[in-house]
Amino acid sequence: MILLSRTQLALFFILLCPVNIIGLWWAVGSPLVMDPNSICRKTKRLAGKQAELCQSQPEIVNEVAKGAKLGVRECQFQFRFRRWNCTSQNKYFGKILQQDIRETAFVYAITSAGVTHTVTQACSMGELLQCGCEATRSRAPPKPTTGSGTDSVKWEWGGCGDDVEFGYEKSKQFMDAKRKKGKSDIRTLIDLHNNEAGRLAVRNYMRTECKCHGLSGSCTLRTCWKKMPHFREVGDRLLERFNGAFKVMGGNDGKTLIPVGHNIKPPDKQDLIYSAESPDFCLPNRKTGSLGTRGRVCNSTAMDVSGCDLLCCQRGYRDETLVFEENCLCRFHWCCVVQCKKCSVRKELSLCF
Repeated sequence: MILLSRTQLALFFILLCPVNIIGLWWAVGSPLVMDPNSICRKTKRLAGKQAELCQSQPEIVNEVAKGAKLGVRECQFQFRFRRWNCTSQNKYFGKILQQDIRETAFVYAITSAGVTHTVTQACSMGELLQCGCEATRSRAPPKPTTGSGTDSVKWEWGGCGDDVEFGYEKSKQFMDAKRKKGKSDIRTLIDLHNNEAGRLAVRNYMRTECKCHGLSGSCTLRTCWKKMPHFREVGDRLLERFNGAFKVMGGNDGKTLIPVGHNIKPPDKQDLIYSAESPDFCLPNRKTGSLGTRGRVCNSTAMDVSGCDLLCCQRGYRDETLVFEENCLCRFHWCCVVQCKKCSVRKELSLCF
């Protein structure tokens, strides 16, 4: 197993496990005022461009923290039915990050994507002084493929497009920490590749939105702008890359990565890569970061990863009836309160042995 550099491991615990590192402000975004510079002073192991960003642009560091948390939440959604469900418990999550497995590749990619997305969105919302809307483009936007009379419609870039290049650069500056050369070179190449794959899952899938202007509903002028994909789309796309991730090994020169297997095409920049096989995550194991699947809710009729056969690792499952309280019979009262009653709901659940 190749160990993470101290800088890299410190960064992930700062961003992904903030409660025990730098307090409530990072954990829940409390409105309580805390100087981000004081937060940065507590993270002495950050170096290079990270430290520079921390000192000169603390408000961007705030968005970086939000982006990392966004990435972890998306990871937990995408893996909610899998044996490893992206738990963020410190001891176990740290062990996952110290392995070069597919799950680690996804964590790196989704957090880098989250930082890109959050910083870019903050620019569009006017929350950062260093950036704003995307600069007006000189080239013409694409014309619609359907409809009549579109050739006479004038086109121009307008509105507030997302400046994804700024978010991309800040994510790269903070997430691509300097690594020590030596035994960690191959791991560094893998991590940097997966970071880039996450950023490209945002930058390469910008969509064009347009709005018509004219009298009586006519479309005499159309203004268009670029918007980022919804982050759920980013998570879905990266999960597809996770399912088709490439196993690689280091080349003899220490600077290249070679796919493992015969007649396998090399991974492109958007693919996720790893170099070690994942544990099965069936039983608790502190060394591998596995919490096991005992007590997990499974689907007794599903044949996919959420099914009881796979999730419970062939150990079997039990059916239990649990009673939950839920809001029901909600009514809106002018103005402006929604009042609900509490209803007891019985649910049949299947739990892994």
